[in-house]
Amino acid sequence: MGALRADTKIQFLKGIGTRRAEAFARLGVFTAQDLLWHLPHRYIDASQVTPLAKARVGDEVACVGQVVDTGIQPTRRGLKIFRAVLRDASGLLECAWPGQPFLERSIRPGQTLLVAGTVRFYHGRQLSPREFIVLAEGNGEDAETGPVIGTVLPVYPATEGLSHKQIRGLIQRHLDELIALQVDAMPEALRSELALPGVQQALRAVHQPGSLLEAEAGRRRLAFDELFDLQLMLVRARTLAKRQRAGVSFEIRRDLTTKLKEGLPFTLTHDQVRAVREITGDMTAPERMHRLLMGDVGTGKTVVALFAMLLAVENDYQAALMAPTELLAEQHVATLQALLRPLGIAPDLLIGRLTASEKSATRRRLSEGRSRVVVGTHALMQESVSFRRLGLVVIDEQHRFGVEQRAALIGKGTTPDVLLLSATPIPRSLALTMYGDLDMSVLRERPPGRGDVRTDIRAGRRRQSVVALLRERCGRGEQAYVVLPVIEESERVDLRAATTMAETLRAELTELTIGLVHGRLKAEERDTIMRRFRAGEIDVLVATTVIEVGIDVANATIMVIHHPERFGLAQLHQLRGRIGRGGDDSVCVLMVDGTVPPRLESFARTTDGFRIAELDLAERGMGDLIGARQSGGFVLRHAKLPEDAELLERARQEARGLIEKDPGLTAARHQGLRERAVRRYPRAAELFRVG
Repeated sequence: MGALRADTKIQFLKGIGTRRAEAFARLGVFTAQDLLWHLPHRYIDASQVTPLAKARVGDEVACVGQVVDTGIQPTRRGLKIFRAVLRDASGLLECAWPGQPFLERSIRPGQTLLVAGTVRFYHGRQLSPREFIVLAEGNGEDAETGPVIGTVLPVYPATEGLSHKQIRGLIQRHLDELIALQVDAMPEALRSELALPGVQQALRAVHQPGSLLEAEAGRRRLAFDELFDLQLMLVRARTLAKRQRAGVSFEIRRDLTTKLKEGLPFTLTHDQVRAVREITGDMTAPERMHRLLMGDVGTGKTVVALFAMLLAVENDYQAALMAPTELLAEQHVATLQALLRPLGIAPDLLIGRLTASEKSATRRRLSEGRSRVVVGTHALMQESVSFRRLGLVVIDEQHRFGVEQRAALIGKGTTPDVLLLSATPIPRSLALTMYGDLDMSVLRERPPGRGDVRTDIRAGRRRQSVVALLRERCGRGEQAYVVLPVIEESERVDLRAATTMAETLRAELTELTIGLVHGRLKAEERDTIMRRFRAGEIDVLVATTVIEVGIDVANATIMVIHHPERFGLAQLHQLRGRIGRGGDDSVCVLMVDGTVPPRLESFARTTDGFRIAELDLAERGMGDLIGARQSGGFVLRHAKLPEDAELLERARQEARGLIEKDPGLTAARHQGLRERAVRRYPRAAELFRVG
């Protein structure tokens, strides 16, 4: 084989071959470059090895010893515990792996093991290893290449037929040669200013660290590169979008908007005033507005959107609001009707369940321009719908519509401004990563007059006290939700649980009307039940997460959530947001079996959606959240948010400055940055296309 190149196929590297190359392919490793960038996902710190005799109860330790005995110990509950006794010059220590009897096949007497974990007391000192590595097989054959004790050992993502120990050995074998191929795309001046190591130094630090601090310094450099490339792409996309979309330049006429403000039965919050000002600034500019209005449940996004819609109407344009469900569209129309009646404007509604003649009449009013404000679902996107002069598109719960669906509605006008609404609060770091190509307004303050929501955690055995609470609250005319989870493969079981719960409550609360709604019902049947609940005909609604978004009942003051540990914190917050929408104080009861997870205790202590989103981000991780919320999105492999929030802010700042100076990254000194961004994010290929 000739000189090693970055694109050399992995099977041609010494020690790999065809069979291991097939295993590497399952990890997304196909070339020499891929092997270098197959980075550790955690480390074992063997720099401070504790003698076995000095491992004290309660300590986190790393120990090395020879396996002198192994066995499987069954428990009364049927759990099998694999145990191994280690020995070093200082003495003996037992290690235990509950529920992992299969380790008997890989841990054998005679081997030398590195184990890391917590020492506990169980009939004596016992180590419960989080990690273990076979250092030597006991036959003179070292399991590792080079020195082990006194180093930090990287642990790599592995797959069947390719252990992390084998991957470590192969990477160490080729590391010098692979690192030498890397060219640092970051300008020296910027790297020095940010006090970041060079890319070769960073890669050596993550693969061959002398300490955990050294490994972290290397990771931060790679994380900055990743965030910087992402921000380059987002800032470039935003720049191109603004340049390519000459929009409507609305004029501030202060006719309808002033009348709305004077007629409101409440005072706008400071956040709402600021958001209206930001949106007005966008709409009066020559470029098309493309703004995200993000606000927690109950912060008044609809009123802010209405000011934008009236600014369009004042300028003889039409405004359309698209909602993801018919029920939510109906609620928006009801809200707008009350606010617009004094102004002499009647909003139209266009949803699937209207009669053919009703839909035809609405479409005719839209095409003739007589309908100035319309609210609808995906029915607004049908080919038969045309606008005379569409100037503003408002899309509620925008993440529930695909890109093509949003584009279809926006395409109904020549160059309409676009306002996206989201009731899912997310931390600033996540927002800048997911929505960095949008302008953003945030609502945090809740308008006065809303009732407080208290969250109680109760043990499952206290169910009868919760039934009594339902009887008391509903007996005085209030309404309640009882929520059960539906999660992927276990959906059928949970639906039976919801059905059983409804039947049980009907037997226990004979004086109340109990309703049941879940995702298996047809949309029309589901909406009918929810409308009955909104009308007060149902006292207690037993439901799955279909009520998470799209039902607003001011009279609902109690929610009982069973198995809350099976929900994400953000989803729990969305569910809890269904109560407390009127002036009465409300209570959310979390029914927990067994020990209460700390995450639920944190959730119960706050109603701040942005704080809960930060907890959710810390718990689930950046990649999980992006994958769940953004179809066709990206995954951050090196960055950790929110810990790297300051790196993200700096990456965004530097990216904006660079794109202002060199929008296409066409300068010779920026060629490496452009090529790296294109390799990392395929979308960048189009954004930075030369010519």
